[in-house]
Amino acid sequence: MQSSSTSSAGNTLSTHALKAFYGDAQALFGVDIELRPSELVAVIGANGAGKSTLLKCLTGLVAATPDSVRWKGQPIGGVHPSRIVKDGIAMVPEGRRLFPSLTIQENLLMGAQAKREGPWNLQRVYGLFPILKEKRAISPASLSGGQQQMVAIGRALMSNPELLLCDEISLGLAPVVIREIYDAMPAITAEGMSVVIVEQDISMAQKVSQRLYCLQEGRVSLAGASSELSREAIGQAYFGV
Repeated sequence: MQSSSTSSAGNTLSTHALKAFYGDAQALFGVDIELRPSELVAVIGANGAGKSTLLKCLTGLVAATPDSVRWKGQPIGGVHPSRIVKDGIAMVPEGRRLFPSLTIQENLLMGAQAKREGPWNLQRVYGLFPILKEKRAISPASLSGGQQQMVAIGRALMSNPELLLCDEISLGLAPVVIREIYDAMPAITAEGMSVVIVEQDISMAQKVSQRLYCLQEGRVSLAGASSELSREAIGQAYFGV
């Protein structure tokens, strides 16, 4: 395994020998990652590699020992998800998980329930994704998949997080829509927000991130600066060959 050259100094988020279980089945086996302010880190891996489980551990949805997840130097493993949101971590979940009985604007306002101060509000989200302002009074069920993903991202931003976790945000979307969503990332990170993306598209993950982790069967099989990792090394880490 190639290890990252990033030091632990200045980390916003880190995991330390993180393990995760679903009943008796172990999903993560001693995962170590780190993230710095304003950094975009990609996590890649085949289906079942543990990518979504990792994000769920970071947000309290899957149990973890306290010191195995640290946020701004403090242990948060096993902390309730509502507390983690208030502490500045928000997730865009796989499948978007929008509320079809609410309007787009009401879905966005759900993200503001954490009542954190910061730059993100309805006006700012509508500036990032103008189509949402145009359609704000209708149900998200009427939107395309890409537009629904914009609502999910906007809802997370409305909590004014310091760390945004994105789980498979390009899944099932057309390439032009994927590019549109990722084109918004510089505006999201411009004011110091860190981002972790779980991504199936290896080329896109490598293109948009500063550093990259590959998971294989619940373990980190590769870590390093995205621009320095060869496709051969990534392929070997991804497929285990």
